Amino acid sequence: MSFSGEVKEELLEHMPAARHCQMAELSAMLHFCGQVGRDSEGNITLGFQTENRGLVTKGFTLLKKTYNIGVGDSLGEAEYRDIVRGVGEFDKPVSGVLIKNSCCKRAYIRGAFLSVGSISDPEKGYHLEFACTDEALAEQLKDLICGFDIEAKIVARKKYFVVYIKEGSGIVDLLNVCEAPKALMNLVNVRILKGISNSVNRRVNCETANLAKTVTASSKQRADIEYIRDHYGIYNLPDNLRYVAEVRLEYPDATLKELGEYLDPPVGKSGVNHRLRKICEFADKLRN
Repeated sequence: MSFSGEVKEELLEHMPAARHCQMAELSAMLHFCGQVGRDSEGNITLGFQTENRGLVTKGFTLLKKTYNIGVGDSLGEAEYRDIVRGVGEFDKPVSGVLIKNSCCKRAYIRGAFLSVGSISDPEKGYHLEFACTDEALAEQLKDLICGFDIEAKIVARKKYFVVYIKEGSGIVDLLNVCEAPKALMNLVNVRILKGISNSVNRRVNCETANLAKTVTASSKQRADIEYIRDHYGIYNLPDNLRYVAEVRLEYPDATLKELGEYLDPPVGKSGVNHRLRKICEFADKLRN
């Protein structure tokens, strides 16, 4: 199962205890994927346009709890109007009264994610979105999410108005808002492991780059010393330069600090670097 599917499985198991929260979550489901039709006798039927059977089950469970409507029940005009008065017209933004409480806002966002939401595999990247067919509903959903200090944006994509979050921290916060603690912890663990991996990679890359610089510098220094040896004579160098030259030829892979420790008396890193630079400058003069 995909990570998005795991999140929805967890959210499907969450049933609000309070009726006002049940109404808010049901309202989101009806607004984002609800269907209204009529049977052969002209009575009104309600349904959910989705491939997620779990959502259909939860939707009718909420209908049963809030309006005592079961699967396959037909509604009269009065019963249908009663539902619309409670959850609002399906093709219009939901009433602010229905989602005035923080708990109801959470329930509404949870219902919206179950209906039209998806989240990418955090191993590959961070992206959560709601594919809305109505721009006004998308704007209202974005405002609700931003009300929890989560940065959400909208982009038009073909026939959809997509509310999306791309920051990993924002997605973590949204999972917390939707009350999906297991998915939240899984995402946090992935982010921690990726952070450690990135840190290790940066450190390895840095050390590799430093090693490459050391090897390149050492190769240049040895070439200069060998040129001096063959065309001038190492023993003709001043003692302080000759000692460093001899140690560099003897320990070609040593760092500047290590070279300094091999000298007697020991010399600091900057001192060794200064003497090697003098040797290289002298080699360049000889070549010219």
